[in-house]
Amino acid sequence: MVPSLHNFSIPVMGTGHSIDSPIRVGPYGIDSVISVVDDLLVERIRKHYCRKFDLPYDNIGRTVEDGRARRITAYLNTVNEIVRETFDSVKNQPFFESNDKAKYFELLPGGHPLKQKYDQLMQTEEGTLRDRLSCELSRLMRPGSIDVNIMAKVDKINYTKGGAPMSQEFSDASAALRGYARSDLSSSLVLSAGFNPRLYNYLSEFRDFYRDSRGAIKKKIILKVSDFRSALIQGKYLAKKGLEVFEYRIESGLNCGGHAFASDGYLLPSLLKEFREKRDQLSSAVRPLIESYYEDERNGFSTSWEITEPRLTVQGGIGVSGEAQRLLQDFDMDATGWGSPFLLVPEATTVDRPTRSLLEKAKEQDLYLSGVSPLGVPFNNVRDTGSEQWHKKRIEKDKPGSPCPKGFLESNTEFTEQPICTASNQYQLLKLDQIAQSDLEEGEKEQEREKVLSKACLCDHLGNGALIALGILAEHRAPQAICPGPNIAYFEGEYTLREMIDHIYGRSSSLVPADRPHMFAKEMVLYVDYFEDLVEQAKSSESEFKKLKKFKNNLENGINYCLEIAETEPYRDENLASIPHTAESQQDRLDKLFDRLTEKCLAVSS
Repeated sequence: MVPSLHNFSIPVMGTGHSIDSPIRVGPYGIDSVISVVDDLLVERIRKHYCRKFDLPYDNIGRTVEDGRARRITAYLNTVNEIVRETFDSVKNQPFFESNDKAKYFELLPGGHPLKQKYDQLMQTEEGTLRDRLSCELSRLMRPGSIDVNIMAKVDKINYTKGGAPMSQEFSDASAALRGYARSDLSSSLVLSAGFNPRLYNYLSEFRDFYRDSRGAIKKKIILKVSDFRSALIQGKYLAKKGLEVFEYRIESGLNCGGHAFASDGYLLPSLLKEFREKRDQLSSAVRPLIESYYEDERNGFSTSWEITEPRLTVQGGIGVSGEAQRLLQDFDMDATGWGSPFLLVPEATTVDRPTRSLLEKAKEQDLYLSGVSPLGVPFNNVRDTGSEQWHKKRIEKDKPGSPCPKGFLESNTEFTEQPICTASNQYQLLKLDQIAQSDLEEGEKEQEREKVLSKACLCDHLGNGALIALGILAEHRAPQAICPGPNIAYFEGEYTLREMIDHIYGRSSSLVPADRPHMFAKEMVLYVDYFEDLVEQAKSSESEFKKLKKFKNNLENGINYCLEIAETEPYRDENLASIPHTAESQQDRLDKLFDRLTEKCLAVSS
């Protein structure tokens, strides 16, 4: 296993905002993740970059056989070729000049052996030793990994022109997997948004996910997980098929960008503590299953193969170098993921100028957990996006919803035999009519109408920012959506890649205010906010009461653990002082909310 050069990576951000991040940061040795949910967007971006780098381009039309998989393969191969070409250009540049090669080494973390050799080279006088060090350093350079994200449960079944359902291998997630598996990439596949057994079974059909005769795995598996139990179950499931998990990527349920998959009240520190304490189980429970598979299904398991325990990484709300250091040092994480702050770094992400300006000015009150996703999962959002304005204008014209040009999130069969999207004009007109004819009170009808009209065309709008930024579409023709985490409220302005990485490694003045609340404190507030919503929606059944009581207990345990952390020595720029005050105020809120829930339940039972 070749270790990463940096102890952070850039996670997937929407369908479009990190779609070309490997092209931007890969030549500097930085790992990043591409989303391939939108293969139609992928095709347009491929056309743009083929023209820019003078590469051959043949259009893969929307209706061609296995087009989704083919478009994804073609794009990933194009990205790989561009990254390799650009990296080789950087690698061949001379030392001792202000160029991209110097930038490559200067961006590395201070303790990395490659950075130390580079610093040694810079202090070495001309001669044989300097020539030898120069050759060795150039040889040790490598580009960042071009990783790919698939949302496992965003797995729509597709239909033929005649309306017959196609076989499961042509479902959206399976086709995306096939597109990645057939690519030239040697990188990692990030599986997120839940456990999909059918998709996991399909992994076993591609040899790149298995060890070759030398014991190397060309395409590694990363699972984005919300808790230890889920990680162990999924790891063992894959191991029975001989598939090894290279990394478990732990994410805060609410203090993140994109879709928010809230835990049952477990705060991130509590989750990380369990991973740290039980980490060995992720290897000890899995390795016998891997060895047994190779003995039974392959040519045996070689004792010469290097077997390492899975990496553990964490992301969601990290804002200063001190917080990252706590995660790396105190919780034994191997790396961190920094997402939303990179939306303000044009060298790293593809965001249109108006949306980036919106993010630069966004305050805490502008960032909220919304109901815009057709998946029915809470979605981190910012107010007044181009997408929001576009939907409001359509509602004013009595044309709510979207024409649904892509249909990746079609899943509702309430009114139709074939699934349609809840953000579509077709669904919203049908649903609004149903609400109008219902026996609900007028106030309840209005609440239901608001829920319907809140849904946004994420399939199309999340990719439009990239098309605008690259000059493929004009702004007025492409409503833009974006999904930043709450953390972006504390970053202001546009940053260079060097500025952001120096901030991550604590090599410069902090980019955020000193009074920014600690990521653990912010997560407390987000979870109590979420608990408040659950209490408001509760129907006061006994089972619901028990569930919410468990949620409260888990949250209180997490708050108490955060108070223990607050008593330790802070790392650089780490605002531990914000935790006790936040814990006190949120515990008070939690108690009052639970009292309200208890009163509701008593009123119903009496």
